[in-house]
Amino acid sequence: MSKIRIYHNPRCGTSRNTLALIRDRGMEPEVIEYLKTPPTQAELVALIANSGLTVREVIRSKEPIFVELGLADAAKTDDQLIDAMIAHPILMNRPIVVTLIGTRLCRPAEIVLDILPQQ
Repeated sequence: MSKIRIYHNPRCGTSRNTLALIRDRGMEPEVIEYLKTPPTQAELVALIANSGLTVREVIRSKEPIFVELGLADAAKTDDQLIDAMIAHPILMNRPIVVTLIGTRLCRPAEIVLDILPQQ
């Protein structure tokens, strides 16, 4: 694994800003455009667990498919939400950055600074 991995959506301003912050510090991350190459279910579960967030904190509720699938329903289980994110990667909040220091959902982008290695 690269020392830094970013699950990136190039159409997202926060994702672009996070990538720029990493590169501005002279680091080149492994860039995973998760809409083209979504994580496996096991990878997504690990990302969520390692980030310290809940599944609901990682799912994008602003996407139209979120409403269409009825994912706001509190009766939906974490497994159902994860299955929805696997089937519809646009539901995965971004960017998620993984370093040797930790895993974070970098919203706002500056959160990435907490997990970048010191040079």
